[in-house]
Amino acid sequence: MSWSAKDHKSYTNPPSIPTQGLKRPRNDIGNKVTVVLGAQWGDEGKGKVVDLLATESDLVCRCQGGNNAGHTVVVEGTEYDFHLLPSGIINPKSICVIGNGVVIHLPGLFEEAEKNEKKGLKGWEKRLVVSDRAHLVFDFHQVVDGIQETQRQATEGKIIGTTKKGIGPTYTSKASRIGLRVCDLLGDFKEFSTKFKNLVAQYQSMYSSLTVDTDTQLKKLKEYGERLRPMVRDGVYYMYEALHGPPKKILVEGANAALLDIDFGTYPFVTSSNCTVGGACTGLGIPPLNIGEVYGVSKAYTTRVGIGAFPTEQLNPTGELLQTRGHEVGVTTGRKRRCGWLDLVILKYAHMINGFTAIALTKLDILDVLDEIKVGVAYKINGKRIPHFPANMELLHKVEVEYETFPGWKSDTSAARKWNDLPQKAQNYIRFVENHIGVPIKWVGVGKSRECMIQMF
Repeated sequence: MSWSAKDHKSYTNPPSIPTQGLKRPRNDIGNKVTVVLGAQWGDEGKGKVVDLLATESDLVCRCQGGNNAGHTVVVEGTEYDFHLLPSGIINPKSICVIGNGVVIHLPGLFEEAEKNEKKGLKGWEKRLVVSDRAHLVFDFHQVVDGIQETQRQATEGKIIGTTKKGIGPTYTSKASRIGLRVCDLLGDFKEFSTKFKNLVAQYQSMYSSLTVDTDTQLKKLKEYGERLRPMVRDGVYYMYEALHGPPKKILVEGANAALLDIDFGTYPFVTSSNCTVGGACTGLGIPPLNIGEVYGVSKAYTTRVGIGAFPTEQLNPTGELLQTRGHEVGVTTGRKRRCGWLDLVILKYAHMINGFTAIALTKLDILDVLDEIKVGVAYKINGKRIPHFPANMELLHKVEVEYETFPGWKSDTSAARKWNDLPQKAQNYIRFVENHIGVPIKWVGVGKSRECMIQMF
């Protein structure tokens, strides 16, 4: 084994022949992983960036969330919708991994695959790897999700606005150490059945209106388990081998976004997992050392689904224009998205947490018709600028946004395919955003398809 001076700075006279107890070189880091993350409240167009990178990736991984995520990818005029499957599944050369941090609703997974098969997706089951440590979402978790929202409405007069996909209750089961994992389903089924019945009983003791046909559920789960079995691997070992084997391009697609993160988002109007960069490590079992590029995805304006603070929201014709022109309707819920100006305070905050190495700015073309375009650059409370993003929601509702105003370019950018095709005023807008956040913009999106992503470097 070769000895390098880097291995021990204070060792001035390295031995020429390897001896016992020799220090091992520290340079075997392995392959680096590229992570794509939402930098706002979700729906930024992550699927499109992932799809772009997935064409060259050997491995495309999901690390958190469940089928509460929604990615739309357009390939050769066909629109594919993904909720649980990594959107890299379209690439016939990619292996897709669903990591331990993801919560899996098996009926949803197979239904999604079948829908996309009808649109032309082929051979997905041979290219999907599922971690044996991933937790399972059961139908009753979804029912409980709905019951909880109804209770919130009755007691507090407001809801969180969950997708009712059972994600929160499943992560609750996980944190309470009563959840069931893929490895349990594929183990001794008698043991699994007992645990499942106990879990149901526990939820029924909390929610008296919950009815579950356990025998029917278990019969279905057994069938799903057998369909899933060929795809299941020890996720930690699988990722380790991928990182330390031959050179590979590995991509991690984040679901949801920074401002929906359970720790860093606009709590309690957040999702139940870590959708910031740390989630890639814990949700796949990979070391921070192997994280390479971290790409943040942001729209050229801001949207949000459901309720919660939204400082740059435009409850006026501008907001309506962004909503209609941008077709701002949730892929998972079908709900109209709230719209507003680009908020650089939240982008800077997302960058503080994630350390973005570059940004993808999507849907620039939606701004084509505006006379003037505003960008939120700072928050003020009682007339004073605050240097941070407030954790307290009451405070966030009270902030006054300081805007920078730009003249609109008033021309169609949807046919632009390189930087020089963009109008000067659009270029100025992009450069301002880049300089204010302090992160280079690598892609600018001007339409739905792959070809509409202008790569800058």
